[in-house]
Amino acid sequence: MKMLAITSAILIALTASAAGAAPATADVGPVLQSIGPLTFGPGGILLAADNKGAKIFAIELGDQASSGTPGAKDIAGIDAKIASMLGTDAREISVMDLAVEPTSKNAFLAAHRGEGASAKPVLLRVDGAGKLDVIDLAKVSYTVASIQNAPNPDPKARRDPRQATVTDMVYVDGRVFIAGLSNEEFASKLRSVKYPFEAVDEGTSVEIYHGAHGQWETRSPVYTFVPYEIDNEQHLIAGYLCTPLVKFPVAKLAAGEKLVGTTIAELGNRNRPLDMVVYKKDGKDYILMSNTSRGVMKISTDGFGDEPAITEPVGDTAGVSYDTIASMKGIEQLDLFDDSHSIVLARTDAGALNLEKVALP
Repeated sequence: MKMLAITSAILIALTASAAGAAPATADVGPVLQSIGPLTFGPGGILLAADNKGAKIFAIELGDQASSGTPGAKDIAGIDAKIASMLGTDAREISVMDLAVEPTSKNAFLAAHRGEGASAKPVLLRVDGAGKLDVIDLAKVSYTVASIQNAPNPDPKARRDPRQATVTDMVYVDGRVFIAGLSNEEFASKLRSVKYPFEAVDEGTSVEIYHGAHGQWETRSPVYTFVPYEIDNEQHLIAGYLCTPLVKFPVAKLAAGEKLVGTTIAELGNRNRPLDMVVYKKDGKDYILMSNTSRGVMKISTDGFGDEPAITEPVGDTAGVSYDTIASMKGIEQLDLFDDSHSIVLARTDAGALNLEKVALP
């Protein structure tokens, strides 16, 4: 696939802590207040967001990255199995994100036990034999970067803005790119930090036109995004609530500035994107996006360069079109496993959560 080869930064208000420039002692381990999203960086480094603590942890998993059987095996009712390991009920388990370790192909899960202020973060691994292990964070080395302009917690809000400090992130070409909210008037942010972590500049505030809402928006976060090259120019392709698809050229992102993204699709109101990946099939590139209300969307990237910007109110859908993948139901999270398969977390009609490897459509 034409993944982003980023050579310039999305500059942000993310400052590495003084201790974050060097590994912490392995006998202490990272202290996370919450966990998720996840993504992998170079050399099997696991990058984990802690929204409650407003931090990004870079975790060196060591033997815990690959000590199991290579691959990842399907597990039906994985939430119940996690609950059993932790001595609780499946209703107390929330799986926040899924990421595949590039070398071992083991699946790593970010989960919480409990709800609200009492929820405790847990990091787990599933190997090719279906063995489920809790990662012992006391045995890992790590570095950390702190987000200085995170939104203030508001537990009474319909959506606590603090939980959207980091909504998605990806490592590309020496940088961790981060989507989420800030405590500023133009709250929606695209952030980046160089890895290994260093102090960085203030960031770019992003604005979009939301055709289904008929208005310009600066406070709604990017919920999920992928890096992608369009006409030899580097971009981030972002999904928003209710579900505009927006492209941001990296060359136009600058510290302390505001940037208007180009809305190339309205994929349907009353819907929230959950996760997305880019893959190649039969010589063409596609985005696969999971959603709360509209199943899994398969979106061809062929028209991304020529599609006119949506700048006026529209009905339910407009712009770049999509196909619904009827065979992929209840998908909450997904990641690429290899060139022909993805790993997904799928919710059944009965409410159980399954881990499954499925063919890319």
